[in-house]
Amino acid sequence: FCQPGGWQLSKERKQPTFFVVVLTDIDSERHYCSCLTFYEAEINLQVRDPQQETEMQKEVPTNSEEESGLIPPAEVFAPKSLVLVSRLDYPEIFRACLGLIYTVYVDSLNVSLETLIANLCSCLVPASGGSQ
Repeated sequence: FCQPGGWQLSKERKQPTFFVVVLTDIDSERHYCSCLTFYEAEINLQVRDPQQETEMQKEVPTNSEEESGLIPPAEVFAPKSLVLVSRLDYPEIFRACLGLIYTVYVDSLNVSLETLIANLCSCLVPASGGSQ
């Protein structure tokens, strides 16, 4: 549900996208899944074809990236998703939380993701209809 268009590599970095999916369990209770999907450069991807397999089996040394089957990391981007699941319907608050986690992750800030997520999970959420 977090990548409804399918999981596909891209040759260019795409803008992050946010959406909410509502899942209903067997007891008819709703679960709101806030999803933030972004694209990140992949490293150490290998593309193999039968000809390259034969070359590798012969242990022929290669010098260029094209001959080795490695793709330069800046050319391939893979989707990653951050998902927050809650019984509460606060899409804008969840979007801000996922945006904060994304910013800390992408900018490599000096904050551990575990600490950040623990702090977010320990926040008190107001009752529905109350002040934020």
